[in-house]
Amino acid sequence: MQGARVLFQLSAVALKITPKRLFTTSFRLYRNRFRTSFGFYSISIRPLNSTTTTVRGKGQLFTTKIMASATSFYDFKPKDKKGDEYPLAQLKGKVILIVNTASKCGFTPQFAGLEKLYKDISTAHPDFTILGFPCNQFGGQDPGSNDEIQSFCQINYGVSFPVLGKIDVNGANAEPLYEWLKSEKPGLMGLKRVKWNFEKFLIGRDGQVKGRWASTTKPEALKEAVEKELAVKPVEA
Repeated sequence: MQGARVLFQLSAVALKITPKRLFTTSFRLYRNRFRTSFGFYSISIRPLNSTTTTVRGKGQLFTTKIMASATSFYDFKPKDKKGDEYPLAQLKGKVILIVNTASKCGFTPQFAGLEKLYKDISTAHPDFTILGFPCNQFGGQDPGSNDEIQSFCQINYGVSFPVLGKIDVNGANAEPLYEWLKSEKPGLMGLKRVKWNFEKFLIGRDGQVKGRWASTTKPEALKEAVEKELAVKPVEA
Protein backbone atom coordinates (compact mmCIF):
# COMPACT_ATOMS: atom_id res chain seq x y z
CA MET A 1 0.00 0.00 0.00
CA GLN A 2 3.04 2.31 0.08
CA GLY A 3 2.15 5.50 -1.79
CA ALA A 4 -1.41 4.31 -2.44
CA ARG A 5 -4.22 6.80 -2.68
CA VAL A 6 -7.71 5.46 -3.46
CA LEU A 7 -11.07 7.19 -3.35
CA PHE A 8 -14.44 5.43 -3.44
CA GLN A 9 -17.59 7.56 -3.71
CA LEU A 10 -20.83 5.92 -2.66
CA SER A 11 -23.57 8.56 -2.69
CA ALA A 12 -23.14 10.26 0.70
CA VAL A 13 -20.12 8.22 1.74
CA ALA A 14 -16.54 8.51 0.50
CA LEU A 15 -13.74 6.15 1.46
CA LYS A 16 -10.19 7.42 1.06
CA ILE A 17 -7.07 5.37 1.60
CA THR A 18 -3.76 7.20 1.93
CA PRO A 19 -0.40 6.12 3.36
CA LYS A 20 0.32 6.72 7.05
CA ARG A 21 3.13 4.40 8.05
CA LEU A 22 1.52 1.47 6.27
CA PHE A 23 -1.64 3.32 5.32
CA THR A 24 -4.38 5.61 6.60
CA THR A 25 -8.09 5.09 6.03
CA SER A 26 -10.49 7.98 6.17
CA PHE A 27 -14.30 7.70 5.95
CA ARG A 28 -15.99 10.95 4.95
CA LEU A 29 -19.70 10.91 5.75
CA TYR A 30 -22.51 13.23 4.75
CA ARG A 31 -22.78 14.89 8.17
CA ASN A 32 -19.92 13.54 10.25
CA ARG A 33 -16.38 12.40 10.04
CA PHE A 34 -14.93 10.20 12.75
CA ARG A 35 -11.27 9.71 13.40
CA THR A 36 -9.61 6.87 15.29
CA SER A 37 -6.26 5.13 14.96
CA PHE A 38 -5.75 1.43 15.65
CA GLY A 39 -2.17 0.35 15.18
CA PHE A 40 -1.28 1.39 11.65
CA TYR A 41 -4.91 2.10 10.75
CA SER A 42 -6.58 5.49 11.05
CA ILE A 43 -10.25 6.24 10.46
CA SER A 44 -11.45 9.84 10.54
CA ILE A 45 -14.89 11.32 11.21
CA ARG A 46 -15.31 15.06 11.26
CA PRO A 47 -18.03 17.64 10.51
CA LEU A 48 -17.74 18.93 6.95
CA ASN A 49 -18.16 22.59 7.86
CA SER A 50 -16.58 23.38 11.21
CA THR A 51 -15.30 21.97 14.47
CA THR A 52 -15.66 22.44 18.19
CA THR A 53 -15.02 20.27 21.23
CA THR A 54 -12.38 17.59 20.83
CA VAL A 55 -12.58 14.32 22.73
CA ARG A 56 -9.37 12.29 22.66
CA GLY A 57 -8.72 8.80 23.95
CA LYS A 58 -5.18 7.43 23.78
CA GLY A 59 -3.73 3.97 24.33
CA GLN A 60 -0.97 1.78 22.93
CA LEU A 61 -2.99 0.78 19.91
CA PHE A 62 -5.49 3.53 19.30
CA THR A 63 -6.21 7.23 19.33
CA THR A 64 -9.71 8.65 19.06
CA LYS A 65 -10.59 12.18 18.12
CA ILE A 66 -14.16 13.38 17.70
CA MET A 67 -15.24 16.86 16.77
CA ALA A 68 -18.80 18.19 16.67
CA SER A 69 -19.88 21.23 14.69
CA ALA A 70 -19.37 24.66 16.22
CA THR A 71 -21.42 27.73 15.50
CA SER A 72 -19.18 30.41 16.97
CA PHE A 73 -16.01 31.34 18.83
CA TYR A 74 -17.93 31.05 22.09
CA ASP A 75 -18.30 27.28 21.81
CA PHE A 76 -14.67 26.63 22.77
CA LYS A 77 -12.88 26.19 26.09
CA PRO A 78 -9.12 26.33 25.63
CA LYS A 79 -6.83 25.95 28.64
CA ASP A 80 -5.43 28.93 30.51
CA LYS A 81 -1.88 29.30 31.83
CA LYS A 82 -2.73 27.06 34.81
CA GLY A 83 -4.28 24.32 32.70
CA ASP A 84 -7.85 25.19 33.65
CA GLU A 85 -10.63 25.68 31.12
CA TYR A 86 -11.04 29.22 29.84
CA PRO A 87 -14.62 29.34 28.48
CA LEU A 88 -14.70 31.79 25.60
CA ALA A 89 -18.42 32.28 26.23
CA GLN A 90 -17.38 34.73 28.95
CA LEU A 91 -16.26 37.08 26.16
CA LYS A 92 -19.64 37.26 24.40
CA GLY A 93 -20.29 40.62 22.81
CA LYS A 94 -16.62 41.62 22.76
CA VAL A 95 -14.27 42.16 19.84
CA ILE A 96 -11.26 39.87 20.22
CA LEU A 97 -7.90 39.67 18.49
CA ILE A 98 -6.37 36.18 18.55
CA VAL A 99 -2.60 35.79 18.14
CA ASN A 100 -0.33 32.73 18.27
CA THR A 101 2.78 33.98 20.03
CA ALA A 102 6.40 32.98 20.63
CA SER A 103 9.11 34.42 22.86
CA LYS A 104 12.20 33.76 20.70
CA CYS A 105 10.98 34.78 17.25
CA GLY A 106 11.91 37.63 14.95
CA PHE A 107 8.31 38.79 15.35
CA THR A 108 8.43 38.66 19.16
CA PRO A 109 8.78 42.48 19.38
CA GLN A 110 5.17 42.59 18.13
CA PHE A 111 4.25 42.00 21.77
CA ALA A 112 4.98 45.71 22.27
CA GLY A 113 2.66 46.65 19.41
CA LEU A 114 -0.05 44.32 20.66
CA GLU A 115 0.14 45.78 24.16
CA LYS A 116 -0.05 49.33 22.77
CA LEU A 117 -3.02 48.41 20.58
CA TYR A 118 -4.73 46.80 23.57
CA LYS A 119 -4.13 49.77 25.85
CA ASP A 120 -5.02 52.42 23.25
CA ILE A 121 -8.32 50.80 22.26
CA SER A 122 -9.47 49.16 25.49
CA THR A 123 -9.14 52.45 27.38
CA ALA A 124 -12.05 53.81 25.34
CA HIS A 125 -13.60 50.42 24.54
CA PRO A 126 -13.44 47.93 27.44
CA ASP A 127 -15.24 45.48 25.18
CA PHE A 128 -12.02 44.88 23.20
CA THR A 129 -9.42 42.34 24.23
CA ILE A 130 -6.51 40.34 22.88
CA LEU A 131 -5.84 36.66 23.58
CA GLY A 132 -2.33 35.31 23.16
CA PHE A 133 -1.77 31.60 22.53
CA PRO A 134 1.88 30.55 22.95
CA CYS A 135 2.98 27.96 20.40
CA ASN A 136 6.30 26.13 19.99
CA GLN A 137 5.60 24.63 16.55
CA PHE A 138 7.54 27.13 14.47
CA GLY A 139 11.26 26.69 14.88
CA GLY A 140 10.88 25.70 18.54
CA GLN A 141 10.73 29.40 19.37
CA ASP A 142 8.59 29.17 22.50
CA PRO A 143 10.21 26.32 24.49
CA GLY A 144 9.48 27.60 28.00
CA SER A 145 6.82 26.50 30.45
CA ASN A 146 3.59 28.46 30.78
CA ASP A 147 4.98 30.21 33.86
CA GLU A 148 8.20 31.13 32.05
CA ILE A 149 6.25 32.47 29.09
CA GLN A 150 4.04 34.59 31.34
CA SER A 151 7.07 36.07 33.09
CA PHE A 152 8.79 36.80 29.78
CA CYS A 153 5.76 38.65 28.40
CA GLN A 154 5.28 40.75 31.52
CA ILE A 155 8.93 41.56 32.25
CA ASN A 156 9.98 42.36 28.68
CA TYR A 157 6.83 43.88 27.21
CA GLY A 158 4.51 44.66 30.11
CA VAL A 159 1.81 42.50 28.56
CA SER A 160 -1.50 42.97 30.37
CA PHE A 161 -3.88 41.16 28.02
CA PRO A 162 -4.54 37.44 28.67
CA VAL A 163 -1.89 34.99 27.49
CA LEU A 164 -3.34 31.48 27.77
CA GLY A 165 -1.72 28.05 27.89
CA LYS A 166 0.67 26.78 25.24
CA ILE A 167 -1.01 24.99 22.33
CA ASP A 168 -0.45 23.51 18.88
CA VAL A 169 -2.11 25.42 16.05
CA ASN A 170 -1.51 22.84 13.31
CA GLY A 171 -1.39 19.07 13.12
CA ALA A 172 -3.06 16.17 14.87
CA ASN A 173 -2.97 17.83 18.29
CA ALA A 174 -4.06 21.28 17.18
CA GLU A 175 -6.24 23.22 19.61
CA PRO A 176 -9.87 22.81 18.39
CA LEU A 177 -10.35 26.58 18.48
CA TYR A 178 -7.60 26.96 15.91
CA GLU A 179 -9.04 24.22 13.73
CA TRP A 180 -12.26 26.20 13.67
CA LEU A 181 -10.53 29.55 13.06
CA LYS A 182 -8.59 28.16 10.10
CA SER A 183 -11.70 26.55 8.66
CA GLU A 184 -13.73 29.74 8.98
CA LYS A 185 -11.03 32.00 7.51
CA PRO A 186 -8.52 30.21 5.27
CA GLY A 187 -5.42 32.10 4.20
CA LEU A 188 -4.13 32.91 0.73
CA MET A 189 -5.15 30.45 -1.98
CA GLY A 190 -7.46 28.76 0.51
CA LEU A 191 -4.61 27.35 2.59
CA LYS A 192 -5.74 26.80 6.17
CA ARG A 193 -2.48 26.13 8.00
CA VAL A 194 -1.07 28.79 10.27
CA LYS A 195 2.26 29.54 8.63
CA TRP A 196 4.27 31.14 11.44
CA ASN A 197 4.20 32.86 14.80
CA PHE A 198 2.07 35.98 15.29
CA GLU A 199 -0.67 35.33 12.75
CA LYS A 200 -3.80 37.20 13.75
CA PHE A 201 -7.54 36.44 13.70
CA LEU A 202 -10.19 39.03 14.54
CA ILE A 203 -13.46 37.94 16.15
CA GLY A 204 -16.54 40.18 15.92
CA ARG A 205 -19.22 40.74 18.53
CA ASP A 206 -21.24 37.90 17.01
CA GLY A 207 -18.48 35.37 17.63
CA GLN A 208 -17.56 35.02 13.96
CA VAL A 209 -14.17 35.45 12.30
CA LYS A 210 -13.93 38.85 10.61
CA GLY A 211 -10.34 38.86 9.44
CA ARG A 212 -7.04 37.03 9.26
CA TRP A 213 -3.59 38.55 8.85
CA ALA A 214 -0.10 37.18 8.31
CA SER A 215 2.77 37.46 10.76
CA THR A 216 4.20 40.38 8.81
CA THR A 217 1.14 42.54 9.53
CA LYS A 218 2.03 44.78 12.46
CA PRO A 219 -0.50 45.19 15.28
CA GLU A 220 -0.86 48.94 14.71
CA ALA A 221 -2.09 48.20 11.18
CA LEU A 222 -5.14 46.46 12.66
CA LYS A 223 -6.52 49.44 14.56
CA GLU A 224 -8.97 50.41 11.82
CA ALA A 225 -10.30 46.84 11.45
CA VAL A 226 -10.77 46.55 15.22
CA GLU A 227 -12.57 49.89 15.48
CA LYS A 228 -14.83 48.92 12.59
CA GLU A 229 -15.99 45.84 14.51
CA LEU A 230 -16.37 47.84 17.72
CA ALA A 231 -18.74 50.17 15.86
CA VAL A 232 -21.11 47.26 15.26
CA LYS A 233 -24.01 47.26 17.71
CA PRO A 234 -23.68 44.46 20.29
CA VAL A 235 -25.88 41.45 19.69
CA GLU A 236 -28.65 41.28 22.28
CA ALA A 237 -29.01 38.01 24.16
